[in-house]
Amino acid sequence: MPPIAQSKLTAQGQVSVPAEIRRRLGIAPGAVLEWDVEGGAIIVRRAGRYSSEDVHRAVFAKGRPKPRTIEQLKAGIRRYVTKRHACA
Repeated sequence: MPPIAQSKLTAQGQVSVPAEIRRRLGIAPGAVLEWDVEGGAIIVRRAGRYSSEDVHRAVFAKGRPKPRTIEQLKAGIRRYVTKRHACA
């Protein structure tokens, strides 16, 4: 599969982001990009955008959550709301 676009690195270490990539990422001047290494590939993404896998890893860092019933989930939500909105 051919690359979407190519860029050339300048002597100052700068790279231009091709128009097609800017459109796909929805970025404009001043946008912040994140660079990451995954395996042998360099990943560039708009800062603040995370995949569902990134979110899942952050939320469930200790592995798969324990299965719960709807009643247990509702009870937990009720406890949280009561605690959060309790008058001091």
